[in-house]
Amino acid sequence: MDLSGRELRLPLDEAVAVLRDLDAFVVSLDRLGSRMASGTADARTIGEFVLTHDVTRRLSHARHVLSVALDTQLTPAENAAIDTLCAEPPLPTPDPD
Repeated sequence: MDLSGRELRLPLDEAVAVLRDLDAFVVSLDRLGSRMASGTADARTIGEFVLTHDVTRRLSHARHVLSVALDTQLTPAENAAIDTLCAEPPLPTPDPD
């Protein structure tokens, strides 16, 4: 089933909250990765970041926002196709440079 042409609507406040959290995680984890590469941070530093910034709860909220949009706007067959896609191993992340 090709879902590439489907669109979802999200409440703007929820979309902005998710975008802010994701942006904060990307920037912070990039900085932590640079610090790890230079030897000024270790895995414990990342763990402290995850705990201090409530990363698990905030990512769970982002997943919830997207899941609600999918569940309410797609058909059961489309949601089943999404579930199948989500069960597959993640694609390699392209290098942003």
